[in-house]
Amino acid sequence: MDKDNIKKEYTNGEITIVWQSGKCIHAAQCVKNASEVFQPRNRPWIVPDAADNDKIIHAVSQCPSGALTYYSKEEQRDV
Repeated sequence: MDKDNIKKEYTNGEITIVWQSGKCIHAAQCVKNASEVFQPRNRPWIVPDAADNDKIIHAVSQCPSGALTYYSKEEQRDV
């Protein structure tokens, strides 16, 4: 995987947010919907402990490019 297509995962133990840089179009819907979780000026820029799972799921579902996805610890993950 090259540096232009980075895939990172951020978890709060119950839900894991997956970010794929190569798909991101920087629409900032994540920031608009959950600025406490998605903080692009900080590192790490995704802080899944900053909001409840419902708010995270809503924000991720608003991502227009599909760069953000999530899975719960109960779900089988596609590898």
